[in-house]
Amino acid sequence: MEATSTRRQRADGARSRQAILRAAANLATIDGLEGISIGNLAEHIGMSKSGLYAHFRSKEQLQLETVETALGIFNAEVVDPTTGIDDPRERLRVLYGRFLDHIAQRIFPGGCFFASVEAEFDTHPGPVKDKIAAIQQQWTAGVEELIRAAQATGALPASEDAAQLAFELDAYGLMGNTSFVLHDDPAYLERAREAINRRLGGA
Repeated sequence: MEATSTRRQRADGARSRQAILRAAANLATIDGLEGISIGNLAEHIGMSKSGLYAHFRSKEQLQLETVETALGIFNAEVVDPTTGIDDPRERLRVLYGRFLDHIAQRIFPGGCFFASVEAEFDTHPGPVKDKIAAIQQQWTAGVEELIRAAQATGALPASEDAAQLAFELDAYGLMGNTSFVLHDDPAYLERAREAINRRLGGA
């Protein structure tokens, strides 16, 4: 009986922690990771400050776990649904299409989580910046790998510089995100989608 109660408490604690981190990820796209405090997060989710302190030892730990939570959500929404697509160029199309869709659906209220925190932490050295940079590098490496795979099949010209094409695709996607958030107009996401599809179609 005692073991069952302990397991239930642990499960409840894990769910509570995930709810806190999901709320923190949402707030980060509006107020920034630096703008998240134990106080405003506690108020946002209706929890006591002492309850939050029990979950996180420091603000930096909260920030790092928030980034990890956002990555899990991003992968589930954008990356994982594309893993079964064998054609690398088609996978690139779907990958960027899902990226734009997740912005349009406001999975995070302030647009792309990583676009927000990259701009915030680009001049702030430390573990949080390092983690964000590593995630960005992993994304870029994955896109470049798909481009080279598409080149190997002849779907994209071998003369293309994979790093340059990856940079351009990201630039279109991020510009669509920025303009959508700024103007609250999905037309900008469709412009980005058209630009990406055209670039992949006529690269």
